[in-house]
Amino acid sequence: MKGNDSAFTLLEIMIVVTLIGVLAAVAIPSFTQSVAKTQARACIANLKTIDMAKAEWMVAAQKPSDEIPSDADLFGDGKPLRAKPTCPSGGTYDLRRASEKPVCSVRGHAF
Repeated sequence: MKGNDSAFTLLEIMIVVTLIGVLAAVAIPSFTQSVAKTQARACIANLKTIDMAKAEWMVAAQKPSDEIPSDADLFGDGKPLRAKPTCPSGGTYDLRRASEKPVCSVRGHAF
C-alpha cells in the first residue's frame, strides 16, 4: 500500500506552531500596553469631568475654593454629575479641595 503524500509532516506543523508562538510573544505585550494606555486616558477624562463638576458646584453653591466637596455634593439627581465616574483600572478618586485637581489612586493616572 502506498502512503498519501498530501498530509503535513511533523516538522512543518512544528514550524507553524513556532511561528505562531513568536507572533504571540510580540503581539501580547503590545496589546496589554495599549489597553493600559487606553485605561489611563479614560481615567484622565473622568478626572477632568470631576474637576468641571467641582467648579460648577463651587459657583452654584457659592463655596470657597478651600472647601472639599463630598460625593453627595457632586453626584446624583440635580447635581453636576448624575453618577460618580469609575476608574477603568479599578482605582479610586480623591476629590480634594475645590481649588485642587482630583487624583486617582492608580499610578500614572493624573492630568
